[in-house]
Amino acid sequence: MKTTTATTVPQMPLELVLSFIEAACAGDDYDDHIPLLMACSLVCKTWSAAAQKLLFGQVTLRSQISFQLFMNAIDRTTPHGHMLGESMKRMRVVLDHNQPSSLHHHSFALAVTMCPNLRALDISLYGCAEPGTDIVGVPDVSRLRRSAPSFDEQTISLLKSGPEIQSLQFNNWSENQQSLFQLLDIWPSIQYLSIGGTAPQHIQDSPTPFQCALRGLSLNFQNAPSVEFMRWLLHKSSGSLRTLNLERDPCIDTFEYLVNTVGPRLRSLRLPGFVPTDYAVLIAKCTNLQELQTENPSLLSAYFKKLPHDLQHLGFGLSLDTPLQVIIALVKARDSLKTIKVQLWEGGRKHELFSPLKIACAYRGIDLTITKDLRAFRSTTLKVCPSTLALKSRSDTQPYIHSGNTCRVSLQITA
Repeated sequence: MKTTTATTVPQMPLELVLSFIEAACAGDDYDDHIPLLMACSLVCKTWSAAAQKLLFGQVTLRSQISFQLFMNAIDRTTPHGHMLGESMKRMRVVLDHNQPSSLHHHSFALAVTMCPNLRALDISLYGCAEPGTDIVGVPDVSRLRRSAPSFDEQTISLLKSGPEIQSLQFNNWSENQQSLFQLLDIWPSIQYLSIGGTAPQHIQDSPTPFQCALRGLSLNFQNAPSVEFMRWLLHKSSGSLRTLNLERDPCIDTFEYLVNTVGPRLRSLRLPGFVPTDYAVLIAKCTNLQELQTENPSLLSAYFKKLPHDLQHLGFGLSLDTPLQVIIALVKARDSLKTIKVQLWEGGRKHELFSPLKIACAYRGIDLTITKDLRAFRSTTLKVCPSTLALKSRSDTQPYIHSGNTCRVSLQITA
């Protein structure tokens, strides 16, 4: 009797599979990678650990419930929990004092201390309205007048004992003026700073000038911060700042101070939608720019004629009135240009020089991106001196939590 042996199906080496997963999830679009990582974590036990490690690269905490689930997941007394805690690189925290079971300050600080490799932190602070005065649909300006408590000494002590944060994003949607100064005093390691919401005031009891030498700064305030505050913030950054992102129109005094202080050393500058043409003279002082982006489709021709010779990346808004002939001449004359990104406004596609622009870019080998999505235009990762730890506003994440030999998604970190 003839016996048959079972045929062994060749298996792809696990190291190669994991390399494929990591390569597929490379980049800053973390939310887009979540479905893939969730699917990979269900394939088998060996894939599960690798996928969860990537999933726990960033976590959002909104409430005490999410904090408890997170602490259970990264229990450092277990090998798996220890691995997940070590994997944490970015954390988003929402401190909303107007919500039931909101995340406590002490819990937030304790979660940070449990992640030794944490390098990027995104904090959103919301104040609490008086009982019976919270109205749905009330303008944002009114919401900014809500009070919120500052961090107490125990919270500050815990945060100082934790990891060194290199990238901090703080959005203050309350009238609290002290929290920002407290956070900046905790981490002398900050290199990339993004602040927005309530414009900080340089008060009499402000601490000593900010001691960090920033490499990147993003501002998004309802009202432009004062020159006094910017002088306090950039005390040691005049020689180190390379990227500046202004998401709202700055007042002329603040913008002039920024340009005079850090302009000659800037490599990347992003401006809001409709910067007044008077600012073009100041932008011309940024002589070493390699990247410039603005949504304004109505800038004067002189604005583009004064751009630095080493400019590599240019983004602009396009309407029927945009001086495209100057930009086409720029494309033909500048060997340094590598990418151009166009935000189409109404009538932009009908511009008579739109097709010649595309032809000129193709002939010169310049990567031309055209979009109608303003959010996509704004969200492009900086190509010059980028912060690999920089944080964007992201939707809630729902990483898997391993339990025994199975994976389950029922424990939402963002509950």
